[in-house]
Amino acid sequence: MIEVKNIFKSFEGQQVLKDVSTVFEQGKTNLIIGQSGSGKTVLMKCCIGLHDIDKGEIAFDGRLFSNLQEKKRKHIRQEMGVLFQGGALFDSYSVEENVMFPLNMFTNMSAGEKKKRVDYVLDHVNLPGAGSKYPGELSGGMIKRVAIARAIVLIPKYLFADEPNSGLDPKTAEVIDKLLSDLTEEFKMTTVINTHDMNSVLQIGQRINYVHKGELWWTGTKEDILTTDNAELNEFVFSTELTRRLKNK
Repeated sequence: MIEVKNIFKSFEGQQVLKDVSTVFEQGKTNLIIGQSGSGKTVLMKCCIGLHDIDKGEIAFDGRLFSNLQEKKRKHIRQEMGVLFQGGALFDSYSVEENVMFPLNMFTNMSAGEKKKRVDYVLDHVNLPGAGSKYPGELSGGMIKRVAIARAIVLIPKYLFADEPNSGLDPKTAEVIDKLLSDLTEEFKMTTVINTHDMNSVLQIGQRINYVHKGELWWTGTKEDILTTDNAELNEFVFSTELTRRLKNK
């Protein structure tokens, strides 16, 4: 579980996050949604520690993270997996080398143990036997699955995914959504997903946080989101023909 308590963040005098408080629950897919520029990406980066907050607290299972010095954050950081937008694989590394990278950085596992772990997570993302391939040989969906494998190779307690469906066709995006949901349940991770994809919201939104102009405007589930009377959220949710049809059913 990740607790965000009354956090503020500004850049060069411009307030981006204003008194945001929420809880990202263990074993659930926790989504952050909002329009471009709403502050959702900044919120995720504050949780990871890529941005220092101006005020407030962020705690991982009761352990304060936001107020720690960089060296003391290392232990909690090793419990995080991060899926970057676009995958961010190393082009000159094979799939196996990409997935093994965190093991080389943070563990003392033997070569055999690392190979076994890499094979284990590649099998979990439905890419058995793909270790010798290179990113240039992969489709967009395969790249995302390799990136997920790398993000979970340390079996993290906390998984962060930034726009995991960006650039994918709807069918592949649905595969990635289901994969993230299944892995969250299997490993009992606290998964935080930053997305603007309403299909993801309606498929895997177990706990949804809507950020509007830097403030947490609404929280709820995928079941709640279609019936809320929050005007700003309704404008966001029903901005497409598909979601308007759902509303009118």
